[in-house]
Amino acid sequence: MTYHPKSDFLATIIERGFLADCTDLQSLDNALISGVVPAYIGYDATAKSLHVGHLLNIMLLRWFQKAGGKPITLMGGGTTKVGDPSFRADERPLLTTAQIDDNISGMQQSFARYLTYGDGPSDAIMLNNAEWLDTLKYLDFLRDIGRHFSVNRMLSFESVKSRLDREQSLSFLEFNYMILQAYDFVELNRRYGCLLQMGGSDQWGNIVNGIDLTRRVLESEIFGLTTPLLTTSDGRKMGKSQGGAIWLSEDMLSPYEFWQFWRNTTDADVGRFLKLYTELPVEECTRLGALEGSEINAAKIRLANEVTALLHGSEAAETAEATSREVFEKGGVGDDLPTLTLTADDLADGISVVQVFVRAGLAKSGKEAKRLISENGARMDDTPLTDAGLMLDAVALASPVKLSAGKKRHALVVLER
Repeated sequence: MTYHPKSDFLATIIERGFLADCTDLQSLDNALISGVVPAYIGYDATAKSLHVGHLLNIMLLRWFQKAGGKPITLMGGGTTKVGDPSFRADERPLLTTAQIDDNISGMQQSFARYLTYGDGPSDAIMLNNAEWLDTLKYLDFLRDIGRHFSVNRMLSFESVKSRLDREQSLSFLEFNYMILQAYDFVELNRRYGCLLQMGGSDQWGNIVNGIDLTRRVLESEIFGLTTPLLTTSDGRKMGKSQGGAIWLSEDMLSPYEFWQFWRNTTDADVGRFLKLYTELPVEECTRLGALEGSEINAAKIRLANEVTALLHGSEAAETAEATSREVFEKGGVGDDLPTLTLTADDLADGISVVQVFVRAGLAKSGKEAKRLISENGARMDDTPLTDAGLMLDAVALASPVKLSAGKKRHALVVLER
């Protein structure tokens, strides 16, 4: 039987495709219509920026706030020191406290584009679990919290089981991660009355752990909700591209490159992505997603504009579209293309075009750049590049040079003046 929710939040996310699982949909629905519900999602600080893989759950928090809920963005200043082992083949590299704090500072800037932070009833708050995890007394924690965890049950979780089944080592440090994450829910419920934890479906085991622990320790009625793990229609993990992660920080990825990622969406994904990553009405998303032939390109541009405007502002979206039109329709250079600036020292003995492709981010390695050239996938100023041994000097770079990898990735190379 299909459940028809009474709360705006659940009605919206079910209609738009955000819901994978919920521990108790009806009771959560009742809580949501009874008053302001605080809900959190945790983010470990493993990089200086969030990426597109995080964007689904950031949009989830945005819809939650628009429906009157109180979002909590929990930064993992404490849990990042341990590292989430979920579905990983090896242990994450350990970061220093200074690196973690630096990463959190970078991530905060992206959240502020999507959520309203402040002191109001439904204003978002940002917390750091280092606040309570850094001060834990080991023996007290083992006695008060550790006794509620069954090692047998922890070993049965798919995220741990898959690692052990492959006979890959799981350190005792990593094994503690799920206990610490569960304890976060206890503290958030105790301190802020938090009733709901949300996350990707790969976090289901960790979320259930937190609910179970909070009920045992505080006897609170709380909930868990997960979103589907997204892959594109051609099987790739959402948020990954040939060039690596699609970062939300413009310091790590230009608004043009971000826009271009969405413009290159596969036809079959357009409707679904419009529902998940924009605020367009569902009927309009369905209409645009059903377009075919050349018309679907207009829908992709609409998708790219809407998503880019949310993150970088409408002016950045308009500039990216104009640059794209100039590059693809007119064969021009485009002022907003990613740019590699070389110095006179770089060119003292000449620089190989292979190295320039790597430094411009159009190839991950020299080997990949050479293969691109040999397979006729590289162009310089829109002319096919056939010589992998070509050397560039100051004369060659007297004016900006446009490099292209395939039909959709471009960069400018300029000489510092």
